[in-house]
Amino acid sequence: MNNCPINHPIALANVLANEVNIDDETILIAAVLHDTVEDTDTSLRELAKLFGQEAADIVSEVTHDKSLPKPERKRLQIRNAPHMSDGAKLVKLADKICNLRDIADRPPLEWSVERKQAYFDFACEVVSGLRGVHLGLGRVFDETAHLRPVA
Repeated sequence: MNNCPINHPIALANVLANEVNIDDETILIAAVLHDTVEDTDTSLRELAKLFGQEAADIVSEVTHDKSLPKPERKRLQIRNAPHMSDGAKLVKLADKICNLRDIADRPPLEWSVERKQAYFDFACEVVSGLRGVHLGLGRVFDETAHLRPVA
């Protein structure tokens, strides 16, 4: 969503560290790296070697299989959310918060109000499977979800 590729992962780490005081180094590293495998030629093996297996495992849990059609990827996010590790749930929740903020503040120009609303609906479905992992982060998501675009 964000035009500058580094801003989004830094925003995730900021939400976790500064808005809800998560100081677990592995989770913060995974937050910064969460889109690396999807968006670059970097492998999970390389991440594990450089940043540790635990961070790579979290990245693996939140990585989408881009060979699948988008509707299937979305369906799998919703289905898999409740079964993620707590670390992956934290990263995924921060990701949804940042995505909603980007859509509310700086949406892609070609996105209609309906498409923005549909993403908010989708994010809420994913987050329903992440609830309970961190109450403060859940509250931040709920506050962010109130930024829903209106027609």
